[in-house]
Amino acid sequence: MEQFRLPKINMPKLELPNAVQDVLREADEKLAHRPKLLKQFKNCFPNTLETTTKLMEDGTTFVITGDIPASWLRDSVEQVIHYVPIAKEDADLQRIISGLIKRHIQYIHIDPYANAFNESANDWHWNTTDETDMSPWVWERKFEIDSLCFVVRLAYTYWKETGRADIFDAGFKSAMRKIYDVFRTEQRHFEQSPYRFTRNNGIIEDSLRNAGMGMPVNYTGMIWSGFRSSDDACDFHYNIPGNMFAVVALRQMQEFAEWVFRDMGFLAQLQTLELEIDYGIKLYGIYRHPEFGPIYAYETDGFGNYCLMDDAGTPGLMSIPYLGYVTADDPIYQNTRRFALSKENPFYFEGKAAKGIGSPHTPKDYIWHMALSMQGITAQTAEEKLEMIAILEATDADTGYMHEGFHSDDPTIFTRSWFAWSNSLFSQLVYRAMKEDIL
Repeated sequence: MEQFRLPKINMPKLELPNAVQDVLREADEKLAHRPKLLKQFKNCFPNTLETTTKLMEDGTTFVITGDIPASWLRDSVEQVIHYVPIAKEDADLQRIISGLIKRHIQYIHIDPYANAFNESANDWHWNTTDETDMSPWVWERKFEIDSLCFVVRLAYTYWKETGRADIFDAGFKSAMRKIYDVFRTEQRHFEQSPYRFTRNNGIIEDSLRNAGMGMPVNYTGMIWSGFRSSDDACDFHYNIPGNMFAVVALRQMQEFAEWVFRDMGFLAQLQTLELEIDYGIKLYGIYRHPEFGPIYAYETDGFGNYCLMDDAGTPGLMSIPYLGYVTADDPIYQNTRRFALSKENPFYFEGKAAKGIGSPHTPKDYIWHMALSMQGITAQTAEEKLEMIAILEATDADTGYMHEGFHSDDPTIFTRSWFAWSNSLFSQLVYRAMKEDIL
């Protein structure tokens, strides 16, 4: 295996937009009685802008994930999404976010199957021996259904929050068509898809079986995905949270088609695809659990096989209301949530320091800060939100930042000290709690 040697990352530190500085001043007042939480929030809220963001000369924005010099479509959206609600009156913040959207549109035109991209066509790759249709622009080419959904999510949220339509040019519409085409193709992966991926590094989770095509699936109307949001290969290739996210993205794309581009033909195609996927979720994606009742499965193959688990990454089962597929009081979601937060979930861990959801991407007994943040964001009670904030506050190993996974018995043992997505999701939770006046 030849894996790329990570170069030293030296991103320019941006001057913080006024709206971001206003939030930090607000935190000084509302969190003054909790000095450690205040320090964490003031570190984490601007972290994306201070360490991972670069304004490009072409008007786009390049956002690395943190300790890796590449931009993930998914991560970069979640790294900036907490700035969108405060961007309406801030031209500098609008420049940053709209620039990232424009960058995403460029990347989709380069390769809609890739999950992570380079700043330029420098031919950097996570693994130089991947067997797939690679490009000098592409850092990694793992097809994850959520990557395209996150691009739509950021554009839609930005449009709704700011009212600005400057992102909606011909290139944007073309990219939406590419997303639709990929979704439609991957409904019948084995019959129609050109996508293959094999990585010969001895790590099962990094490669697709069956000559790079993945394990067999039955037609369900859902979209095939090679990999999960953790970048690990799917066990069964209809990822249910990912398909739920696709339903939401298609609904948002319908608004683009109807109200921005006035393309009623495209609107009808998007509506049809949405209904097909949603029907597949309801018919194939619900498992009758003997303890919890009907729950959403994590994955299925359409042949009656299910993967019952939850992963700390988004989209996951915990994040279903966050994505907008159903509300948090949905009965099946509530059953699913109880399952995910129980030992029936093979990646739920309890230790001396914390309990929560981890991932097959990290070792056993490692809980993810992102999972705790998402549990708080989707909680229905102030008590649960405050409980999650308290655990997050106590498990940073006194670094002032969030991490990827930490050992449930000892938070000083952790992975990824510089993980901007985790910092941003934590910031979302705390900022929402500030606005709800529950802190």
